[in-house]
Amino acid sequence: MAGHSKWATTHRHKAVMDAKRGAVFTKLGNLIAIAARNGADPEINSSLAMAIEKAKQANMPNDNIKRAIARVTDKGAAQMIEETYEAYGPGGVGIIIEVATDNKNRTFPEVRSVLTKNGGRIADPGSVMFQFKRRGVIVVEGSGEELLLAVLEAGAEDAEEDEGEIVVYIDMKELAGVRKNILDAGLVVKSAELQYVPSVMVGVEDEEIGENLTRVLDLLEDHDDVTGVYTNAE
Repeated sequence: MAGHSKWATTHRHKAVMDAKRGAVFTKLGNLIAIAARNGADPEINSSLAMAIEKAKQANMPNDNIKRAIARVTDKGAAQMIEETYEAYGPGGVGIIIEVATDNKNRTFPEVRSVLTKNGGRIADPGSVMFQFKRRGVIVVEGSGEELLLAVLEAGAEDAEEDEGEIVVYIDMKELAGVRKNILDAGLVVKSAELQYVPSVMVGVEDEEIGENLTRVLDLLEDHDDVTGVYTNAE
């Protein structure tokens, strides 16, 4: 289906491995703090519930999660800003970069530097975004036709098997509801979040370009303020 790429798969699995690093806890804490702006009760705020779920899957301590939520009412805490950058990577592939930062005047130049030093560049607003669609993406543990049918019955618009998992795609407004349906069906949800899913894919055949692209994506994801990286590389 449109939107699937080996780079998306590689980096989703990489995020799990990197979850042991303290820097990832900082990123997750920022996401929780941002989600908590719409309410500190995860029973009511589905965005917060999903951010907490993601943090727990990364083995983030409960005390860290509580402190992240408490930052919303702490007048002395730095205010987080969400920004989205559009970029071109090696080979002309599109890249969408999400950040959560308390200083965009620091973050933007650093992200731009990662790109320009490795064969990429910041793009004009709108020049890359049209190649992506904002969608809900749920990763369910397991595989097989029976599981595929179960997630479709739970409300998935589309689903595919990927290395022992089922990747579910839905309308962004339906993410919380479909996640609940999947959980109610007794299935294991490994992650549930909004992502930029590519609708136009760009082939990367050259090995050197592929290596450069991997390096750029790795460096972007390793940046403390970057919370999401998406590419339409195929």
